[in-house]
Amino acid sequence: MDHAALDLSLDAAALTAQLVDFPSVSGDEKALADAIERELRRLPHLTVDRHGNNVVARTNLGRAERVVLAGHIDTVPIADNVPSRLDENGVLWGCGTSDMKSGVAVQLRIAATVPAPNRDLTFVFYDNEEVAAHLNGLGHVAEAHPDWLAGDFAVLLEPTDGEVEGGCQGTLRVLLRTAGERAHSARSWMGSNAVHAAAPILARLAAYEPRRPVVDGLQFHEGLNAVRIQGGVATNVIPDECVVTVNFRYAPDRTEEEAVAHVREVFADCGVAEFVVDDHSPGARPGLTHPAAAAFMAAVGGTARPKFGWTDVSRFSALGVPAVNYGPGDPLYAHKRDEHVVAERIGHCEERLRAWLTA
Repeated sequence: MDHAALDLSLDAAALTAQLVDFPSVSGDEKALADAIERELRRLPHLTVDRHGNNVVARTNLGRAERVVLAGHIDTVPIADNVPSRLDENGVLWGCGTSDMKSGVAVQLRIAATVPAPNRDLTFVFYDNEEVAAHLNGLGHVAEAHPDWLAGDFAVLLEPTDGEVEGGCQGTLRVLLRTAGERAHSARSWMGSNAVHAAAPILARLAAYEPRRPVVDGLQFHEGLNAVRIQGGVATNVIPDECVVTVNFRYAPDRTEEEAVAHVREVFADCGVAEFVVDDHSPGARPGLTHPAAAAFMAAVGGTARPKFGWTDVSRFSALGVPAVNYGPGDPLYAHKRDEHVVAERIGHCEERLRAWLTA
């Protein structure tokens, strides 16, 4: 197979397989971005721009409404699950099948086969979504060329198992440092153990009761968890520093400032020597009452659900563009070694979007 080429005439499942067979772990998306740009430039009804490894294509038909269809082209690190494999039950296996190359395949199919949609369309393919917020390609495009992302409504083709998921939760990563005094472990009384000093932090986390607030009719579920602990320099040395990395996934009724204040309050009396905000991306309210979102829901059907993870609907919301998540992948299999997608659902997602955009 020529891994430098994509065939947009393939059905959506076969195109997903081609995309999966382009390894594009975060930071290594250039080859796939090149292939996407090359194929989109062959389509005379689109104008195509590029910023870094981010490709934006648009129709310019003078329609009354513009819709943005967006998706990231990177994946988490491969776990012995590339190349793709289609089994006898119609299940496509491989890194990115769910999150979110099946959604990207739907974007590309719509771009190639709907030259005269009932709304003007913008297609956004961007890099570095799976890593730190400051690397996110959509953020870079928003900063350098905000006009490229202008629209009345946006659909992120993130994995939602074919159901509309409204809004997204915010994600806050905090480093909690405890301090001690280094000493020989044979004479531990001469020092103070910073790892032991982290015990109140862990106890507070274990006892934490997360909120489950209802926001715009959808029930979210927050979470506060330790995701990493670092401490110690040698097996015969009492550690003088320990760092507990905590991730707070919070409902979109909290602002960024409220989220940070809440985490500070939780650990206020736990002996934290230093509190550092390491990464932070705000949530986005569902906004399903917006006319464009309501029309989309009516067209694709199903029952709206909350998005428990963070997605770039948050960035579109900050730009004043209401957005939802809707894609063929199953989010329960995102990032897993056995990541997969049911091929039939990819085609179903494409058909429903096509009907909405051509009715």
